[in-house]
Amino acid sequence: MKTPSKIVLIGASTGGPGQIEKIIKELPLLKDSAIIIAQHMSVGFMHSFSRQLQAHNQNTILVAADKDYLEIGKVYTCCGDIKLKQDNLGVYFIKKALGDKTHFNPDINNVFNSFLPICKSIEILCVILTGIGRDGVDACKALSLCGCKTITEDEKSSIVDGMTGKARAEVKDIKVMSIDAIAKDIKEFCS
Repeated sequence: MKTPSKIVLIGASTGGPGQIEKIIKELPLLKDSAIIIAQHMSVGFMHSFSRQLQAHNQNTILVAADKDYLEIGKVYTCCGDIKLKQDNLGVYFIKKALGDKTHFNPDINNVFNSFLPICKSIEILCVILTGIGRDGVDACKALSLCGCKTITEDEKSSIVDGMTGKARAEVKDIKVMSIDAIAKDIKEFCS
């Protein structure tokens, strides 16, 4: 199994599903990359969200399951207490039931931070989209400090400018773009 050489991490909360759909509609056929979406959402809606996204793209879109290996050409939505680890076969998901201390489903920081140990061997694009609060901002900052490319929405295109506003203020060298420009940038990154 070949690990993708490029990975796009997308974190979103309130207002995210529509913004993510705009990105998915622009995606080319993924030849050496994979996409991981950490959208705050109730467990019961994650499978229907993935099916809705699948209607707009030719790549396989699925909900990440425990011990699934990251594969080229796939888009994964995350649900539950989920992280990623690497072994000699590749990068795989570790999923547990949501604990009492978990505030978000999924926790964007947990998902993104799991790429810190391997970000030197895989090209990573980290994207923070619309949402309340600051989930994902700390991990985006850490990935940026490791040399990963980071993008966030501008205030105008953000549905809720919480996560995006904090990312703009706290992540050095983050690119600030409209959702349409982000979709095009992701498309170029994956081409």
